[in-house]
Amino acid sequence: MKRLEAIIYGFVQGVGFRYFARRNALVLGLVGYVKNLSDGSVEVVAEGEIEKLKELLEILKKGNGYSHVEKINYEIKDSKNKFNDFYAF
Repeated sequence: MKRLEAIIYGFVQGVGFRYFARRNALVLGLVGYVKNLSDGSVEVVAEGEIEKLKELLEILKKGNGYSHVEKINYEIKDSKNKFNDFYAF
């Protein structure tokens, strides 16, 4: 199990991006959270199988139909096993 820590930049707040990220993470069987940050970016922390995390990352890069993702900074780390669901804050 691995952990994806990502910050998504662009037009990603106020366009349903958090719920888009949560829905896709749940479909992929991942746990973690997504939340808006004060600088206008969105943070995603997800844990699960590495292949599923990479799939989520590709989905996040495309965004939903309303968002515009400019860039994503991310790291893949070892899982901390802190979550039992995927939350949107």
